[in-house]
Amino acid sequence: MARTPNYGFEKRRREQERQAKKEAKARRREELKALGITEDEALLAEGGGDDAEGGDGASDGSSAGE
Repeated sequence: MARTPNYGFEKRRREQERQAKKEAKARRREELKALGITEDEALLAEGGGDDAEGGDGASDGSSAGE
C-alpha cells in the first residue's frame, strides 16, 4: 500500500511562510514610520523606483507577439 502525500504539511508550510512575510513587512513599516520615512521614499532610496515610469517592462523595444 502506497503512502499518501502529506498535503496538509505543505499547506501549513506555505501559510507559515506567508505569515512570516506579512510580519516582516509590518515590522519594516513600523521601522519606517518610527524614522518618519514614507514607503515611497524608502523604495526610491533602495533603487526599487526604477519602474516608476509606469511600464510593465514591455517598453524595451521587444514585442511579445513575435
